[in-house]
Amino acid sequence: MAAEAFLCGYYAVFVALMVAFAALVIPLARRQWADPRYWIAMLSAVAVAGALALPLFFQYVRLQHATGFGRSLAEARQWSAIWRTYFASSAYLHAWMLPLIGHWNEVLFPGFAATLGGLWGFRSEWLAGGRRREVSLLYGSLAALAFWLSFGPAAGLYTVLAAVPAFGLMRAPSRFGIIVAMSLCVLAGLSIRAALRRLERAGQREGRLATVVAGVIALAAMLELAAPLSFSPVAPIDTAYRVLATLPRGPTLELPVYSAPFATERTKYMLSSTVQWMPLVNAIISYIPQDIIDRRDTLALFPSREAFKLLERDRVRYAVFHMDLLTAEARVAVQERIREFQPYLRCHYADDRIWLYEIVAFPD
Repeated sequence: MAAEAFLCGYYAVFVALMVAFAALVIPLARRQWADPRYWIAMLSAVAVAGALALPLFFQYVRLQHATGFGRSLAEARQWSAIWRTYFASSAYLHAWMLPLIGHWNEVLFPGFAATLGGLWGFRSEWLAGGRRREVSLLYGSLAALAFWLSFGPAAGLYTVLAAVPAFGLMRAPSRFGIIVAMSLCVLAGLSIRAALRRLERAGQREGRLATVVAGVIALAAMLELAAPLSFSPVAPIDTAYRVLATLPRGPTLELPVYSAPFATERTKYMLSSTVQWMPLVNAIISYIPQDIIDRRDTLALFPSREAFKLLERDRVRYAVFHMDLLTAEARVAVQERIREFQPYLRCHYADDRIWLYEIVAFPD
């Protein structure tokens, strides 16, 4: 659980909620509420996981207080599932469903194999009784709760849990659909296992048949979920970034400075940073700190006296001008401003696409 907290905020929340829920369901199913050994074990696990994740949690709280970072319920409503979401799929074999459902905002259909197998698994494991009913109860209720949460504030439960601090990391309730799919897959696997065991017990011939059936089911499930997957060619690394990688470390400003709707261009800045590993002033994706929003228009006109003042405060050292991304008029304006502030800038690289400058001094 602690490791997941350092890897992915969404999955950390999912794992914590699932483990906490299971910790309550298991003693209920086994009637162990009064067993002190169980609760000592659970509380010990919570203490260890909490202690390991505490340094990250402190950083998160510090960031919240310093920048107001957080996700609002308004954002959550925008990224919540709707009923059509659970019938939308990107798989080839599910394409016929899309015209029937019309509009959808996410693709969360787990597939017929997982859905039908999961429902059958829930029923068969429940009827089997004993520990198998316990598993059915756990994963069936997990799927139901995650399904409820995926509809966001409008469905109510998400609003209640939004008071938990970790929920400040999240803005897309629809991603709880991952837990729905996982739970259905577990239950489907249990139903298939039970069916194959019955075949194996029927005799040697049927035992070989069970192996064939298992292979057919696995192949059918994979083919059902086959989806188009294409990758755009990766552009070659610009020489300017390789030059920047050889220079002393320092914060870097990428120009032009894009506003929120141009997330794709800002993502390119972040990808390029993996060549030179310099801290970036303005390459962010979904969360934009308020101070960047407030300074964006000023930074976009760098070099200027106002922009120099802002960059001096943060000790920004380099500026990368993507001249090929500017209009002809904007390129002329940038060239004029660079000539005006030439004493404060040192050119390290320039071609017909990118110019790399170091800020060697700041005007008074």
